[in-house]
Amino acid sequence: MRTLIQHADLVLPSGIVRADLLIESGKILGIDPPRNSAADDVVDATGLHLLPGVIDDQVHFRDPGLTHKEDLHTGSLACAKGGVTTFLEMPNTKPTTTSVEALHEKLALAATKSVVNYGFYIGATESNVPELAAAKRTPGIKIFIGSSTGDLLVDSQAALERIFAETTLPACAHCEDEATIAANKARLGTLNDVRQHSQLRDHKAAYVSTKRAIELAHRYNHRFHVLHVSTADELPLIRDHRNLITAEACPHHLLFHVGDYDRLGNLIQMNPSIKTAADNAALWQALRDGVIQVIATDHAPHTLEEKAQPYPQSPSGLPAVENSLALMLDAMHRGECTLEQIVSWMCDAPARVWDIANKGRIAEGYDADLVLVDLNKKQTVRNADQLTKSRWSPWDGVELTGWPVRTWVMGKTVYQDGRVDAAHRGHETLFDHSRGGFWS
Repeated sequence: MRTLIQHADLVLPSGIVRADLLIESGKILGIDPPRNSAADDVVDATGLHLLPGVIDDQVHFRDPGLTHKEDLHTGSLACAKGGVTTFLEMPNTKPTTTSVEALHEKLALAATKSVVNYGFYIGATESNVPELAAAKRTPGIKIFIGSSTGDLLVDSQAALERIFAETTLPACAHCEDEATIAANKARLGTLNDVRQHSQLRDHKAAYVSTKRAIELAHRYNHRFHVLHVSTADELPLIRDHRNLITAEACPHHLLFHVGDYDRLGNLIQMNPSIKTAADNAALWQALRDGVIQVIATDHAPHTLEEKAQPYPQSPSGLPAVENSLALMLDAMHRGECTLEQIVSWMCDAPARVWDIANKGRIAEGYDADLVLVDLNKKQTVRNADQLTKSRWSPWDGVELTGWPVRTWVMGKTVYQDGRVDAAHRGHETLFDHSRGGFWS
């Protein structure tokens, strides 16, 4: 099967060029191939831009155990619609993904359910270093340093030292300091207003925990990725990367601030919490300066009924994976970034951070994971249109300019004209950790 995409504006590592692209057997066969190239499917992409497929390196698809909120099939449908061709999913399912056996079981489950490509982190506990050391088919180790329950919360210094000292996989972490949160809770007293969430999980909680993790990474020369950076305070810590530290920002920490609680309430209750407009601006600047390398969603859906519970019974998390690319394209129109920067943050950088071969770029020999976008398309986000099982978005009612119109996974169309090919199955993402990560 050959597909020829004609007259597209291709976003390449070297810049944007108008050219044709030839796909064969799931790979990019050539850029600007000979005019007489034979193809089974010819796509006229005049006026459209062709991007590498988005790699979302932080999602929660709730499968197994919490599938009333989301599952690997519905989450992957949302990915396809949003131009996300590869997702990396977190281990806080039921049961948790804290052993090699559980990791392999989740990979097998995804092979039967996921429309797009997939990978899964292995979760750290206070006592599973042998499992972490043995795992191979994974992007890396996820550590919950705060904001978790059960065996996934790793807070003792001795356990953290062992993880950083005795494993070699790259690691990432949710960083919020438990002691700081406990002190804030005692100071605040009765919690009954979601606006208190950003006081409970404040700037200090994020800073103290991120500093602790980065110091461990430096001490043990261990690659470390800071998930969902939410504060300006953390940026000096991350800037001193020493060829080990990378970081990411999420749309909700770029686009929402504490003033939005009055309008959106529990819908934007997140861990780490939403911060200030000044933090929004600092995170955008850190992305533009290269201090933060990746944009990911932390897609974490709950039902509207669950979110409507009185705070603090209401759970933290929101869905974002099917709107993240459109949100960034809209931000581009507002002057926050360029299209090339979006591709760097959402496609190329996550592939480099997690050692994913042949993804994240439009280049000969790379996988044909692609998304065609119409930069001028205006469309309003509507809860009723969401493919995530939770069927809502905090951006409901917001008109965005710039949307995906067609998505290919390994050369096969999975989304076009508003419809997803639900029968398609993606591939397990392969990781080559000898590549050395983003800074190599």
